[in-house]
Amino acid sequence: MPRLLPRLFALPSKLLHRRTRRARMATLILLLLVLPLVLVLPFYTIYKPPSSLIKYFSRRWTDVLWRLWLPPHRKIVALTIDDTPSDHTLDILAALKAGGAYATFFVIGEQVRGREDILREIVRQGHELGNHGMHDEMARELGNEELEKQMREVEGMIRGAYEAEGRVWPPRSGSSGSGSGSPASHAERTSTHGTDGTDTRTREGGTVEDKVIEGKYYRPGSGFFSERMLTLVRKLGYRLVLGSIYPHDAQIGYAWLNARHILSMLSPGGIIICHDRRSWTPPMLRNVLPEMQRRGYKAVTVSQLLEEATG
Repeated sequence: MPRLLPRLFALPSKLLHRRTRRARMATLILLLLVLPLVLVLPFYTIYKPPSSLIKYFSRRWTDVLWRLWLPPHRKIVALTIDDTPSDHTLDILAALKAGGAYATFFVIGEQVRGREDILREIVRQGHELGNHGMHDEMARELGNEELEKQMREVEGMIRGAYEAEGRVWPPRSGSSGSGSGSPASHAERTSTHGTDGTDTRTREGGTVEDKVIEGKYYRPGSGFFSERMLTLVRKLGYRLVLGSIYPHDAQIGYAWLNARHILSMLSPGGIIICHDRRSWTPPMLRNVLPEMQRRGYKAVTVSQLLEEATG
């Protein structure tokens, strides 16, 4: 009997140790399962931001155009092309023409020299030009004086391309696009609609966009902005345009993957961000545009999208 007592007392201890080991093992397995999710989720949110996040951004920065919130039956999206012009722009134009699409091309000034004819061709085919600054750099790091200088310099290039085609920029009431099916003209007037389609004139203190001229669009390099930048951009008459569908094609060189990303995020009123200066952009467009048409979607310029919201 005395010999049995230590053994009996040892049993609970062994059971306790066994349960502790099992609990530790379960915790380790749980960590191994959760940790990848914790690490991947932020990157996935950046890669494919949920509509709730875009809606929050739209309400937080009402004078930045992220997208429009159109009803399901109005299947229209804006297509934007950054980093224009380049040696690939004409291939992009051919893909757009084949796909019955129109786009807003955001111009980098340092790439224009020797390619002025490409800017004119973009305008000639009924597309639209926007301002992307002089250099491929993070615009938020520029001081106000340098940023304004760059924007005005690129503005002169844009205006020159339109005037060379007998067009007025920014478009005025009564002007017409070139070519069949080109974007409809719109008046040079104060913008009074926010990204949610509401009338910004009802906000206290007047409109937040009281200096914005329709048809003047600016996209900052790298997509980052500050309140200081927004104030300057408005002062120069521009609307800051970002987007809601971005396949990260500036870094990801797989046309099929970028096309799949765009198609997976299509929704009425969305703004697609693509990039010129990449060889994989034309085949991506030749892949994605026919499928968009099959689904009943129409790809248009930023101006056309805004007209759709007010039409």
